[in-house]
Amino acid sequence: MPDIVLSTLNAKYLHASFGLRCLLANLGDLSDRTAILEFDINQRPLDIAEALLAAAPRILGLGVYVWNADRTLELVGILRRLRPDLVLVLGGPEVSHEWDRQPIIALADHVITGEADLAFAALCRDLLSGSAPRPPRLIAAPVPNVAALADPYGLYDDRDLDHRVVYVEASRGCPFTCEFCLSSLDIPVRQFPLEPFLASMQRLHDRGLRRFKFVDRTFNLNLATGRRILGFFLERLSPELFVHFELIPDRLPAELRELIARFPPGALQFEVGIQTLDPQVEARIGRRQNHERLADNFRWLRRHSGVHLHADLIAGLPGETLEAFGRGFDTLVALGPQEIQVGILKRLRGTPIVRHDAEWAMVYNPNPPYEVLSTRTMDFGTLARLRRFSRFWDLFGNSGNFVECLPMLWEPDGSGTGSPPGTGSPPGTGSPPGTGSPFRAMLAWSDWLHSQGVQGHGIALPRQYDLLWRWAVTVRGIPADRFGPAMARDWRRPGRIDLPAWLEPFAGMAETPRRSSRLPRRQARHLGSGEAPAPGDVPVQPRSSGSRRTVLHGPGESAAVFPDPLR
Repeated sequence: MPDIVLSTLNAKYLHASFGLRCLLANLGDLSDRTAILEFDINQRPLDIAEALLAAAPRILGLGVYVWNADRTLELVGILRRLRPDLVLVLGGPEVSHEWDRQPIIALADHVITGEADLAFAALCRDLLSGSAPRPPRLIAAPVPNVAALADPYGLYDDRDLDHRVVYVEASRGCPFTCEFCLSSLDIPVRQFPLEPFLASMQRLHDRGLRRFKFVDRTFNLNLATGRRILGFFLERLSPELFVHFELIPDRLPAELRELIARFPPGALQFEVGIQTLDPQVEARIGRRQNHERLADNFRWLRRHSGVHLHADLIAGLPGETLEAFGRGFDTLVALGPQEIQVGILKRLRGTPIVRHDAEWAMVYNPNPPYEVLSTRTMDFGTLARLRRFSRFWDLFGNSGNFVECLPMLWEPDGSGTGSPPGTGSPPGTGSPPGTGSPFRAMLAWSDWLHSQGVQGHGIALPRQYDLLWRWAVTVRGIPADRFGPAMARDWRRPGRIDLPAWLEPFAGMAETPRRSSRLPRRQARHLGSGEAPAPGDVPVQPRSSGSRRTVLHGPGESAAVFPDPLR
């Protein structure tokens, strides 16, 4: 039985905890007396407690994050009652600030705040020695010298490499001061020694890893390091290679562009934190970004590279209105990222965003993940609409399943009755879509889906196509002979051949480009529409439907009557 168990509840099984592996790697001579037991938030705390207690550790270290805080509190309560002698050590961002407000702190023997790579090892030595004075309950870990940290990458096992997200880091910290982010606190940017890091990446590659996810907050901050890392992966290109980086949006000099352009489509993914495009809000929350350079970099990436762009926007920031958010969303759509992740502002513990609470009437959910509920410029109902908008946009806009037909919803002439961009009512006032605004179009559709009782999750793919058809053709009036062929091509783009019967009349109207891919599914689905052509692309020959008639309604329904939308 191990003396020490390291554990956490991941958001999904797919995610392998990088933090636990960093702790274990730095335990030194205690590593042989330590085990990692990972769980996820979909498992019952009672079942997790059973597995942990079966290991019979003397010390249990638990990582606490915003996504697992509630479940971890329940778990710790169970463990405290069943094993009062078990030494419980908590760490992680969720317990590194505002300790006096958290019930879980009262149940712990020790809490380590900050980066605990070395502090946890020192605590365990003191606890297991039996001779040292009892360590303090609250331990503030000093910021470690990353050059002194042990390599955690050998602790990923073959199962992790084959089936899970493998995280790596070439640097820690962030130079920016965005007030909604924990990285805005006074923590310097530190680069891991490059040669040992690349040697670790080589060992992972030798073991068969082909999907690397960098957790660095600003991958392209140090240009020399960025060039070396990109060059490392360029030398190891293969059809399976996929590398994810977080990118500063307005910093992409020619040296990086030249390397990026050499990667094949889909091999690189850049997560770009835009967050807001409202200059007044940016100034209010301490965010700095050059919009002109940002737009130029996006345009270059879309025109001259095969990078998969994932951009982030935040709704509910202090002082931002629905109209301003909509303008920012439309601007970002026009720049062409494959994905736009719309998140609702969260009041993470320890972040200085709280200084705006009084002036902008910021009201947050008291429970994790602490999303904003209302502000002076966005009431509760408005933010509820934006939460639904976020879910439906992710399902339909980001998934890669509707890359050709979805933009028809906001084409100025998509229905034959739309007005030019910039005319009509402002976003959120009930104006019809088709006016050139993706935000207006998607918000109107999101409102309609909500009115029909449709939830933003658990919708089977044929049902998604059915719902989009009803809205676009039956409600919006987009001609079926325009929308149907685009929808059929979207269905077949990833290689699907089991076309729904009601789409078959449109299957012969055009060929669908398809490329075989070993990339992650969502990224692979985006390839084939609006991307640079790649060797090996082959057209999918349309299956004969036996009919070319025009269908004016969805599967098994008249144009005027909607059956139960949840059937």
